Amino acid sequence: MIIESLELKLYAPWVHSLKEKRMIVKSLTSKISNHFNVSVIEAGDQDLHQSISLGVVCAAGSTAQADHIIDHIIAFVEENTEAELVNLQREFR
Repeated sequence: MIIESLELKLYAPWVHSLKEKRMIVKSLTSKISNHFNVSVIEAGDQDLHQSISLGVVCAAGSTAQADHIIDHIIAFVEENTEAELVNLQREFR
């Protein structure tokens, strides 16, 4: 079994309150989780209005399958939010 983790850093310049940010984070995490059957959390920057940090973890049978899932998640995030993807970090375990 292969476990791959992904940390996404997003920047949302139009967000001016934590309430606005929570709505974006909740929507995005539930969409990712439901669509790809992976675990998603807000991994940091919880007190910053315009910065979103998400952690995603998937388990797969092979490295290629895990890479495929993570690649699709990255594309999904870019298509389903207006926030700018500023950084991402992948890691196998």
